[in-house]
Amino acid sequence: MELVIIRHGQSEADLLGVHEGRADFPLTELGRKQAGKMAVYLAENLPPDLILASPMKRASATARVLQKTIGCEIQYYDELKEYNNGVLAGLSKKEAAITHPLPKGGRPAHIPIQDGESELEFRYRAEWMLHHVLYEYRDVRRIAIVSHGGLISNLIKAFLHQPNGKFAFSTGDTGIHLLEQQEDMRFVRFLNRQDHLL
Repeated sequence: MELVIIRHGQSEADLLGVHEGRADFPLTELGRKQAGKMAVYLAENLPPDLILASPMKRASATARVLQKTIGCEIQYYDELKEYNNGVLAGLSKKEAAITHPLPKGGRPAHIPIQDGESELEFRYRAEWMLHHVLYEYRDVRRIAIVSHGGLISNLIKAFLHQPNGKFAFSTGDTGIHLLEQQEDMRFVRFLNRQDHLL
């Protein structure tokens, strides 16, 4: 099984200087163009047999562009949503630094942000999603997963059996990662490819 993992295109929050997370901003015009280029690239090189996507606006719109280009089925999972950043969602970064500053030394991984989830809960959600995909869709040759930067980073950590440390896998707008599961072996074919945007 191949997992083609894709981040959504540029969203309006990227231009506003706000904490996005669970704030549900749509794609910008540039984001829609990025999604179109990504879809053409995948159609020509790695066409998926199935698309799984976050239902949030920026990810679902990106997934629909891919579906329209490829023509395969799309299914939405709440588990593919971005980190639940609770009270920070939609707040300007300047305002958040004043009203909800990080505790000294950072927030412990097991303690959720107000009205949100903890880092450990977020990681568990990604672990659950990965295991669900590998089991429930084990007969599907190639699956595209359209999601968000934080969730994608945790999916890759889970795929590689990496701990929940202070490191991340970066993904640019419509960046593509290709992971492959072959029986008991896992392969990273490439990470954060954005050739389609050149």
